[in-house]
Amino acid sequence: MSTFKAILATQVNGKFEIAIDDLEREALPAGEVLIRVAYSSLNYKDGAVVKGLPGFIRKWPMVPGIDLSGVVEESSSASYKHGDQVVVTGWGLSETQWGGYSELCRLDAKYLVPLAKGLTLKQAMGIGTAGFTAMQCVLALEKHGLKERVTNEKTCEVLVTGAGGGVGSIAVAVLAKLGYKVTASTGRADEIGDYLHGLGAKQIIDRTALSVPGKGPLTSERWAGCVDTVGGEVLAGVLRATAINGSVAACGLAGGGALATHVAPFILRGVNLLGINSVHVPFSERLEIWRRLSEDLPMPLLEDMMTEEPLEAVFDLADKILAGQVRGRTVIKI
Repeated sequence: MSTFKAILATQVNGKFEIAIDDLEREALPAGEVLIRVAYSSLNYKDGAVVKGLPGFIRKWPMVPGIDLSGVVEESSSASYKHGDQVVVTGWGLSETQWGGYSELCRLDAKYLVPLAKGLTLKQAMGIGTAGFTAMQCVLALEKHGLKERVTNEKTCEVLVTGAGGGVGSIAVAVLAKLGYKVTASTGRADEIGDYLHGLGAKQIIDRTALSVPGKGPLTSERWAGCVDTVGGEVLAGVLRATAINGSVAACGLAGGGALATHVAPFILRGVNLLGINSVHVPFSERLEIWRRLSEDLPMPLLEDMMTEEPLEAVFDLADKILAGQVRGRTVIKI
């Protein structure tokens, strides 16, 4: 095949344009491994890129899609051979490197990881960057003593904010599988309450309960740990209610990037605010994250939270995910 289909974003004289194009194979950027893409997925950043929001694409033209799974077609690297199944997340896909909304993708071998044992290519994108980030958060919380704290102390609730989204859904499912008492926070409690209970959430609270300003810098201790995908006022409220030596893994800013908080949670309770960067992650850590996902994420629950859509649907889905109207994980079949 000398041509391939891809969603291509261009900018000419300051005007943003995006469409599905037939491209010559020679148009692909240089790289050691040529991948026949099977699936990508839909993430908040994908919606932003597809709609042309400023500050995301750093190199033009650009193929969106921040993750992908597929099969190696050609390789000049000793690490991969024809027929290997691989996954790519992060590393600037859709920002500085062409991403997964394309039948073909060419990248250097250092950006790839082998498909984890027990996963299919479709399941890998059901997980995708969102699930990868969720597991990063869980590992960070564990590293800071979450298991010991909920075992030995009365304060044992673990909170997940933005629980209806991709990161939140997988975080709820993983934490519940690991035995934690999970409270899910969402702005759509009436709409998706049954869905979140099905993932393992013991309690569901409206996100406004977290963002209401407190009378002081601290409120009653409640959260042993938290996976926060929202940021802004919600994160500030979570910090006020985090228990002594508790930790909050912050991985998103759907509720805003500004954080108006007080130092009291940090200096009076020893709260840990853990920043999660899912873009630049060493290879060994990536392997461990995918291994844990293959073991600790119940596959039946993953299947239940997945919806498959064709590449052409990305344009309409971009509006929905930016508006917070997408539940769970959307897999894009390439």
